[in-house]
Order: sequence, then C-alpha cells, then structure tokens
Amino acid sequence: MRAEAGAVGESLPGEGRSRRILRDETLLVLALSLGASGVAALISFIGSATKPGGLREQAATLNASAAPGRPWLDLTWQLFGIATALVPVALVAHFLLREGAGLRSLGFDRTRPWPDLGRGAAVAAVIGSTGIAFYLTARGLGFNLTVVPEALPDVWWKYPVLLLSAIQNAVVEEVIVVGYLLRRLGQLGWSPGSSLMASSVLRGSYHLYQGIGGFIGNMVMGVVFVCLYRRWGRVGPLVVAHSLLDIGAFVGYGLLAGRVDWLPTV
Repeated sequence: MRAEAGAVGESLPGEGRSRRILRDETLLVLALSLGASGVAALISFIGSATKPGGLREQAATLNASAAPGRPWLDLTWQLFGIATALVPVALVAHFLLREGAGLRSLGFDRTRPWPDLGRGAAVAAVIGSTGIAFYLTARGLGFNLTVVPEALPDVWWKYPVLLLSAIQNAVVEEVIVVGYLLRRLGQLGWSPGSSLMASSVLRGSYHLYQGIGGFIGNMVMGVVFVCLYRRWGRVGPLVVAHSLLDIGAFVGYGLLAGRVDWLPTV
C-alpha cells in the first residue's frame, strides 16, 4: 500500500481532533527536534559566512568529545545525547498510538526486514557515491565548510558510539521528516507537491551549518527519499539507507582521515 494513500486526503484521526490541534502538534514536534536544528543550523551558517576567510577554511565537526581527557564521562555524555535525541521519536509514536496507528503505519517495524535491508543498501550505494563527489565539488568551489564527521578520542568505545550515533540520526530524521511529517501534512490538506517541498527543505535546513552545498545536497536527497517513501510505503528502507550513509561517513573518516590525500581534514 502506498504511503500517499494513508497521508493525503486522510480523515482527521478521531472526532474532536481539529486541524488546529494537528497543526500545533506538528509544530511542537518540530520545535523539539529537527525544526529547532534547522534554526540552529541557519544561525551557525550566518556565523560562518560572516567570518573572515572562506567557508572551506572552516570546519563543521559532527561527533566531538564531550569531556576531553575523561573517557568514561565522555562515554556517558555520548550515550545520554543519543538517548535524548530519540525522545521526539517516542513522542511521535505516542501521538500515532493515540489515533490508533503507531509507527507501523509509517512502515517503521520489523515485518519486512530483508526487503528493507536490500532496498536501503541499494539506495545508500547510489547516494553515497554521488554524495561524496558533490561534497568535494562544493567544498572545492567554496560553498561548503570542511566536514569533520568525527573527532572522538581513540578509545575502545569510539566506533560503537559512532554506529549508535549514525542509527540515531537515521531514525530521528526519517521517522519525523518523512513518515510523520508527510502524514500530518496530508491530514491537514497539503498537496503531494507541497508536502514533498516542505519535507525536503526541512531536511536541507538542518544541514545548512555545513554550507550551501550541505543544504542543496540534503534537499535533493530529501526529494529522493520522499519519492521512495511514497512508492514503498515504508520508512524502514530509508532508515537503513541513512544509517549506512552515516556509518560510512563516521567510521570511514575515522579510518581514512590523514591516510588518503583526497579526504579533506583540518
């Protein structure tokens, strides 16, 4: 069943659930999660763009130490940050359960693990190769900061934390920005085209801290992911694809930085 059938034109869930309530609910979820990240990324970009020197001479670090020189405290902060970042997803699940749906209505479950894994891996392979080329080009043209995917200390928990961070990013973004947002915008009467644009621009916005290249690249990725979601009716493959992309970026950078000449470092 296509996701669009469960989103655009769907009746409001339950008597008394007005459009205003759904609108306010959606705004609150975004304000607690990726909407706030978009505003923060915009402020960060303004700071970078107005700083002397070009964007590529500056760096955006994604996974940094939270307590340098204190590995156990650092690990505690890392796990705390990953866990609390998933709270908005739990809130979305709560809202969906109240209307008798749940995350399964978005295709985020374990009912089709192998198709989700296969589709996700294929998507990651295509987007990953083009994404690297686009990033290097955008940085070379001065449209992007140097992205440092990880700057964690060389301790035993470094790569397990990077794996968890990658999965957390994927779950939060795909559940909220694709599944949940498209469902709510459809219930609010938005057209498929308007919903696609809103989801894609939102995805680009919270990557703006990386520069114009990060914004454009992720907005295009958002268009692709929305189209795939509408085709498959599941966010599961998108979570797999996003997880693999971030794992490749985080772990790959940790293994290759300083060892290959084509990978920009600071």
